[in-house]
Amino acid sequence: MNMSEWNSQVRRGILEFCILLLISKKPRYGYELVTLLDKWEPFAITEGTLYPLLRRLLKEKYIESYWKESESGPPRKYYSLTAAGHHLLEMMSLEWDKVTSAVNKIQFYKGEESL
Repeated sequence: MNMSEWNSQVRRGILEFCILLLISKKPRYGYELVTLLDKWEPFAITEGTLYPLLRRLLKEKYIESYWKESESGPPRKYYSLTAAGHHLLEMMSLEWDKVTSAVNKIQFYKGEESL
Protein backbone atom coordinates (compact mmCIF):
# COMPACT_ATOMS: atom_id res chain seq x y z
CA MET A 1 0.00 0.00 0.00
CA ASN A 2 1.15 3.49 -0.79
CA MET A 3 1.76 5.32 2.53
CA SER A 4 0.82 8.73 1.13
CA GLU A 5 -2.55 7.32 0.03
CA TRP A 6 -3.12 5.78 3.48
CA ASN A 7 -2.05 9.02 5.17
CA SER A 8 -4.45 11.01 2.98
CA GLN A 9 -7.36 8.76 3.95
CA VAL A 10 -6.56 9.00 7.67
CA ARG A 11 -6.07 12.78 7.56
CA ARG A 12 -9.33 13.56 5.75
CA GLY A 13 -11.72 13.00 8.67
CA ILE A 14 -9.28 14.06 11.36
CA LEU A 15 -8.63 17.36 9.58
CA GLU A 16 -12.31 18.30 9.74
CA PHE A 17 -12.31 17.45 13.44
CA CYS A 18 -9.21 19.61 14.05
CA ILE A 19 -10.70 22.56 12.15
CA LEU A 20 -13.87 22.38 14.22
CA LEU A 21 -11.77 22.16 17.40
CA LEU A 22 -9.82 25.29 16.45
CA ILE A 23 -12.98 27.22 15.52
CA SER A 24 -14.62 26.14 18.78
CA LYS A 25 -11.93 27.96 20.78
CA LYS A 26 -12.70 31.28 19.10
CA PRO A 27 -13.84 32.54 15.68
CA ARG A 28 -11.06 32.19 13.12
CA TYR A 29 -10.45 33.36 9.55
CA GLY A 30 -9.25 31.04 6.82
CA TYR A 31 -5.61 31.99 6.56
CA GLU A 32 -5.35 31.87 10.37
CA LEU A 33 -6.55 28.24 10.26
CA VAL A 34 -3.97 27.39 7.58
CA THR A 35 -1.24 29.00 9.70
CA LEU A 36 -2.34 27.26 12.90
CA LEU A 37 -2.58 23.84 11.26
CA ASP A 38 0.92 24.38 9.86
CA LYS A 39 2.21 24.08 13.46
CA TRP A 40 1.28 20.39 13.39
CA GLU A 41 3.02 18.97 10.31
CA PRO A 42 0.57 16.11 9.68
CA PHE A 43 -2.24 18.67 9.37
CA ALA A 44 -0.47 21.27 7.24
CA ILE A 45 -2.86 22.20 4.41
CA THR A 46 -3.23 24.76 1.69
CA GLU A 47 -6.02 27.27 1.30
CA GLY A 48 -7.14 25.19 -1.70
CA THR A 49 -7.88 22.31 0.68
CA LEU A 50 -9.33 24.41 3.49
CA TYR A 51 -11.89 26.58 1.70
CA PRO A 52 -13.90 23.75 0.08
CA LEU A 53 -14.13 22.14 3.52
CA LEU A 54 -15.28 25.41 5.10
CA ARG A 55 -17.87 25.88 2.32
CA ARG A 56 -19.25 22.40 2.96
CA LEU A 57 -19.43 23.02 6.71
CA LEU A 58 -21.24 26.31 6.01
CA LYS A 59 -23.68 24.58 3.67
CA GLU A 60 -24.37 21.90 6.29
CA LYS A 61 -24.86 24.69 8.88
CA TYR A 62 -22.14 23.47 11.25
CA ILE A 63 -20.37 26.81 11.01
CA GLU A 64 -21.40 30.35 10.17
CA SER A 65 -19.36 33.23 8.83
CA TYR A 66 -19.19 36.99 9.12
CA TRP A 67 -16.92 39.73 7.83
CA LYS A 68 -14.81 41.80 10.21
CA GLU A 69 -12.53 44.74 9.48
CA SER A 70 -8.85 44.02 9.87
CA GLU A 71 -6.36 46.35 11.50
CA SER A 72 -3.88 45.43 8.79
CA GLY A 73 -5.32 44.86 5.35
CA PRO A 74 -8.73 44.05 3.92
CA PRO A 75 -11.71 42.73 5.93
CA ARG A 76 -11.52 39.06 6.92
CA LYS A 77 -14.19 36.39 6.85
CA TYR A 78 -14.44 34.75 10.25
CA TYR A 79 -15.95 31.35 10.98
CA SER A 80 -17.63 30.25 14.19
CA LEU A 81 -19.52 27.15 15.27
CA THR A 82 -23.31 27.02 15.22
CA ALA A 83 -25.31 25.04 17.79
CA ALA A 84 -25.32 22.15 15.30
CA GLY A 85 -21.54 22.53 14.97
CA HIS A 86 -21.06 22.32 18.73
CA HIS A 87 -23.18 19.18 18.77
CA LEU A 88 -21.23 17.65 15.87
CA LEU A 89 -17.94 18.46 17.61
CA GLU A 90 -19.18 16.85 20.82
CA MET A 91 -20.16 13.69 18.91
CA MET A 92 -16.82 13.66 17.04
CA SER A 93 -14.95 14.05 20.34
CA LEU A 94 -16.75 11.06 21.84
CA GLU A 95 -16.00 8.95 18.77
CA TRP A 96 -12.39 10.13 18.69
CA ASP A 97 -11.95 9.04 22.31
CA LYS A 98 -13.38 5.59 21.51
CA VAL A 99 -11.23 5.16 18.41
CA THR A 100 -7.95 6.28 20.02
CA SER A 101 -8.62 4.14 23.08
CA ALA A 102 -9.29 1.07 20.93
CA VAL A 103 -6.23 1.68 18.72
CA ASN A 104 -4.03 2.07 21.81
CA LYS A 105 -5.38 -1.20 23.25
CA ILE A 106 -4.75 -3.00 19.96
CA GLN A 107 -1.28 -1.47 19.60
CA PHE A 108 -0.20 -2.77 23.01
CA TYR A 109 -2.18 -6.04 22.91
CA LYS A 110 0.20 -8.95 23.54
CA GLY A 111 -2.12 -11.59 22.12
CA GLU A 112 -2.31 -13.78 25.21
CA GLU A 113 -4.82 -12.02 27.46
CA SER A 114 -8.36 -11.11 26.53
CA LEU A 115 -9.18 -7.53 25.66
